[in-house]
Amino acid sequence: MADWRHGFYKLTRAQRQSLVARQFDLSAQQEQLLNQQVDPVNQEMVENYLTSYHLPQGIAVNLVVDQQEYVVPMVTEEPSVIAAASNGAKLVAKSGGFQTTADTAMMIGQVVLTQVDNTIIDWLKQHESELLQVANQAKPSMQRRGGGAKKAQLRSLKHGWVSIDLMIDTDEAMGANSVNTMCEAVGNWLSDNGLHVLTAILSNLATQSLQTATCKINAADLVTESMSGDEVGQRIADLSELAQIDPYRATTHNKGIMNGIDAVLIATGNDWRAIESGAHAYAAIGGVYKGLSTWRFEKSQLIGSITLPLPVGIVGGSIDIVPLVKINQRIMKVNSAQQLAQVIASVGLAQNLAALRALATNGIQVGHMKLQYRSLALSVGAKPAEIDALVARLQNEQHVDHQFAIQELEQLRKELNNGRN
Repeated sequence: MADWRHGFYKLTRAQRQSLVARQFDLSAQQEQLLNQQVDPVNQEMVENYLTSYHLPQGIAVNLVVDQQEYVVPMVTEEPSVIAAASNGAKLVAKSGGFQTTADTAMMIGQVVLTQVDNTIIDWLKQHESELLQVANQAKPSMQRRGGGAKKAQLRSLKHGWVSIDLMIDTDEAMGANSVNTMCEAVGNWLSDNGLHVLTAILSNLATQSLQTATCKINAADLVTESMSGDEVGQRIADLSELAQIDPYRATTHNKGIMNGIDAVLIATGNDWRAIESGAHAYAAIGGVYKGLSTWRFEKSQLIGSITLPLPVGIVGGSIDIVPLVKINQRIMKVNSAQQLAQVIASVGLAQNLAALRALATNGIQVGHMKLQYRSLALSVGAKPAEIDALVARLQNEQHVDHQFAIQELEQLRKELNNGRN
């Protein structure tokens, strides 16, 4: 029997769906669902396209960055993320909002050479201007816009191995494809000159595109029913220190930060996988994995800061072809890649503040579980009109699982039916 996968890429989308439905015994209802999610734009974006997988989009509010208020679209399937970002931002807004600073925004491209000796290093230093010229000739439009390759630095990796790090200004685009094109042009030129090129590709550790956001919160705004603001602030600072000394805690600390950052990256059409990998690499750049943010408590103020690579764009790639991205840019009112990076860093710090405040006080699950119960209610088949009532019942129980939720839904429906009779 022929392998059903043979020639799969040559089939039309409809033929692929029919084949997959037969191969995996999909019901007519399941096939209909696949059909309903088809998007012609998405069909052009990926290989072997079958259907589109949608994620929820919400709006974070209360974010004030550099004296400007933002409404921020966020795409995520995880409950609590958007609420946490909004709550953290609201706390910070009481003290004036977030302040941001940034390095020069440049991507880094690598051309890695092997069999390098001192003679070759001297030759490379002497030919830096030619090397940059080759890179810029590969993407002349970038240079015309004021961008392009600006500098080449040599970095020793091990004996005989050297990375030529190209510093490239990609203007308002994230610019991954352009950087790769320029790196390959330089690699080919070096090969033609007799050098041994191992690889030529961009790096996602964009240490020339660092974005910093800072904030201050007064102790009076941290008060809870059972804890003083000073106590909450000091506990948040202690949790921050824990993330600096324990990589196990730092990993979860940073995951929470990236909950918010990834959601904005997806909503704005940026490569969230690239930013995520760069952020985690930067968290370990000193040799030990640490929290990306730091918090300290002094003179009745909680002071927070976050720094991470954010080489984002507002044009190019999927940004130009996904209609929702354009709508989201309009909602955010961002006019430059720099402005977008400022907002994203601030969202990450707001997200982190909300998480640490929860950990320092009632624990992370108190606010999270209500939203989790809504997801559970949907998963057991509750209709929209039944969700609030079912969630209220689940919240009153100590031990809740899928089977228990099914039983409670059945009981709720019996009570509702009896009430109608």
